[in-house]
Amino acid sequence: MKIMNAVIGATALAALSLFSASAHAAGYPERQITMIVPFSAGGPTDTVARLVAEAMSKDLGQQIVVENVGGAGGTLGAGRVANAEADGYTVLLHHIGMATSATLYRKLPYDTLNAFEYVGLVTDVPMTLLARKDMEAKDLKGLIEYAKANKDKVTVANAGIGAASHLCGMLFMSSIETPLVTVPYKGTGPAMTDLLGSQVDIMCDQTTNTTKQIQGGTVKAYAVTSPERLDVLKDLPTVKEAGLPQMEVGIWHGIYAPKGTPKEAIDKLSKALKVALKDPNVDARFAELGTKPSPDADATPEALKAKLEGEITRWKPVIEAAGQYAD
Repeated sequence: MKIMNAVIGATALAALSLFSASAHAAGYPERQITMIVPFSAGGPTDTVARLVAEAMSKDLGQQIVVENVGGAGGTLGAGRVANAEADGYTVLLHHIGMATSATLYRKLPYDTLNAFEYVGLVTDVPMTLLARKDMEAKDLKGLIEYAKANKDKVTVANAGIGAASHLCGMLFMSSIETPLVTVPYKGTGPAMTDLLGSQVDIMCDQTTNTTKQIQGGTVKAYAVTSPERLDVLKDLPTVKEAGLPQMEVGIWHGIYAPKGTPKEAIDKLSKALKVALKDPNVDARFAELGTKPSPDADATPEALKAKLEGEITRWKPVIEAAGQYAD
């Protein structure tokens, strides 16, 4: 009898907890939400996050505050969210590094595919292949020839292991089948500063960070990694046009929440994301930065999960071939 009472009591307690969580989620959100960005303030991913957070706040009726938790190629911030309370008040906005970290880091403190709930895709930002403004090569074919002929001294800057610029740089080297000298920095800012000062030769980064430099003529741009030319950079050929179709890639961004976050909260976050991506200010600012908001079909938990699974599979052989691990 005592055992049966204990079982009944435990079952009732579990049901009460589930009901309480559901009831609480029904009133969600009742306070401020924190959006973790696993990179430094002012970088391209931070720019995307702040635009989307502001627009989502309007629909949710509560402010979303962006907090930068940089380090370890984005895994520190992701780990913070994986271990946060699953109540919908802590979310993560991460880029393609969410997928590549599964291979770059052989000992992650969380299970990439199973430690999170999925909210939806935000945007897919093209990359641009740049060089110092006094680079000798006039086009991408010439840049490839120069890199191959000087592979022991050509330097490729990036914002650190796991950063978008690091991934794109690896893809460039893989595409031309030539290892170059990689120079990691602690963030996009210092990497770009040294490219502007001709201290390094090449850099590959998101249009959200490079468009103004290209338009200002402070760097030499060779190609954009999107399938089509960008309205904001009409004179810049695509990698396919320039003869390197293997380099087509976008730095996609998605929003996640800790595993176990109530479905009601996820649904409201996904709805707010869809509304935010239709916000005229978000659309206009994204256009200035060379990207577009994700369509409704992609701003869903299902689309983000499928994207993450596919990208882990795509990048695993590239990273293993490069032999560059973060641990």
